[in-house]
Amino acid sequence: MNRQNTNSIRCHVTAPFECSYLPGRQASNLVVDPGLPLNDHLLGALLNSGFRRSGAHVYRPQCNGCQECVSVRVPVKRFRPDRSQRRNWRRNRDLCHTPCAAEFQDEQFQLYRRYLASRHHDSEMSNPIPADYVGFLTSPGVRTVFHEFRLEQQLLAVAVADHTPNGLSAVYSFFDPDHPHRGLGTYAVLWLIQHARHVGLPWVYLGYWVKECRKMSYKTRFMPCEGYIDNEWRPVDATGD
Repeated sequence: MNRQNTNSIRCHVTAPFECSYLPGRQASNLVVDPGLPLNDHLLGALLNSGFRRSGAHVYRPQCNGCQECVSVRVPVKRFRPDRSQRRNWRRNRDLCHTPCAAEFQDEQFQLYRRYLASRHHDSEMSNPIPADYVGFLTSPGVRTVFHEFRLEQQLLAVAVADHTPNGLSAVYSFFDPDHPHRGLGTYAVLWLIQHARHVGLPWVYLGYWVKECRKMSYKTRFMPCEGYIDNEWRPVDATGD
C-alpha cells in the first residue's frame, strides 16, 4: 500500500489531554480506525506518513497550534556512526543477540519492570501487569520481534521492533539499569540500524522527537536523520533546525 492509499483511511481525533512532553500544553491524536485490520504492509505505509504504533493503536499527533512532535527516521544506507557511537558498538560487542517471538516471557517482563522502576517510577507506566506489557508492545497482524541481548546467560536488554517491508520501527527498548556504562539504549538503536542494513531495509523509524524535550534528544544523534514535516520527509540536523 502506498502513501496515497493512507489518505483514504478512516481516522478520528481524540479529545484533548495533558501533553506528556511539554508541560502546560494540551495534546490530541489522529488515530487510525481501530476496526481496520492491521498488517505489516499497512503499518509500513502509515509509518511512511508519520504515524506510530502503540499497542493495537496507530496514531499521529494532531494538536491545535502545535507541531512540535516530529516523526523521525534514519536512512540506513547513509547512516554513519559518530566517534561516541563507534565506542558504544565496541563496548557492547560481547553481547549475544537472540530474536524472540512477540509473546509474554517472564524474564523479559521482570527486566521491563526493573527498567520502569529505575527510569519512569513516577509515570503511569510504572508497576505494570503482564496484560499491560503485552498490550503496549504487541499488536495482532504485525510482525513484532523482541530482540534480546545477553552477556553470557544474563539478559541485559530487549529492543522491541516492528518489521515492515520498508523498514524497522523501534517500538520500545528496555535494559538493565545496573549497567549504565554500556549505553544500552544507544546500542539498541545502533543494532537495529545495522540489522536493517543487513536485511536490506531502507529505514529505521524512531518514533516522535520533540526539540524541547530532553529525554528525546538522543533521536537526532543518529545522523543523518529525517523528520516528517508538512507531510513530507525532510533532513533534520542535530539541533532540530
